[in-house]
Amino acid sequence: MASRDRYSRKLECAKCGASGFAEASENDSAKGGNRGFTIDVMPKGFTTERNASDPAKHMIRCRCGNVFAFRQKTVYAPGSEPRG
Repeated sequence: MASRDRYSRKLECAKCGASGFAEASENDSAKGGNRGFTIDVMPKGFTTERNASDPAKHMIRCRCGNVFAFRQKTVYAPGSEPRG
């Protein structure tokens, strides 16, 4: 079984300012370009608008109706910065 990279990412709505941390995971070693991206825990007030296996194409909807990409900003929870 392949291992998964798990991380937190801050979601922040540019329209109303709502924010929270989403817990996400991806395949550790993506074969054939499939990253296997999933959001395991979504913060209150946010939902998935369009699911995608690529985080740059995964769209989030805020409770105010604003829609934005999961990878809109690079803000991480303390201790959740990606390993370089």
